[in-house]
Amino acid sequence: MRKKVLVATGLVVIALGAYMFAGGVDRKASNETDTQDIKQLVHEYSASNIKNLSASITSQQLIVTEGNIKELTYNLPENEFFISIAPYVKETHPCAIHSLTGCQGEMVEEEFDVYIADMEGNMILDQTMKSQSNGFIDLWLPRDKTYRITVEHDGKTAESEISTFKDDNTCITTMQLIEDKSA
Repeated sequence: MRKKVLVATGLVVIALGAYMFAGGVDRKASNETDTQDIKQLVHEYSASNIKNLSASITSQQLIVTEGNIKELTYNLPENEFFISIAPYVKETHPCAIHSLTGCQGEMVEEEFDVYIADMEGNMILDQTMKSQSNGFIDLWLPRDKTYRITVEHDGKTAESEISTFKDDNTCITTMQLIEDKSA
């Protein structure tokens, strides 16, 4: 069943990509594409293993490229910021702009307890989340704020401060999970 879903998803993404690159969608398609469509498109690129397209995401845009030939850009929602986090124990990579189709994290399809609070202490997220096949946890957070994030997995914890202002990083690869020595 999972294989059928992956194949179907892959075919939809390929068909959508072919349509876009054949001229069916304007190069600056973002004005005509609503928030849910953009978020779904980001998810499809992030969750799929697409070989013929590359997709990256800045603080303002989703950028889809076919080889070095055609580039499509989509504006992200005005009130939401995309961030992708790859918790790690042993291996990481430096990154600022997340490549939805290229970045690979260490901890693939693992469950994490994710806690996010704003600087006033208001809880934004308190949820168990599973990393994708690329080892990343994708999040959409309110823009123009700073947050404290804690990620827990198998008795290990990582804490960090992240922000969602214009030109902030969308790829967080600095959260090393370590044993809590006080326990």
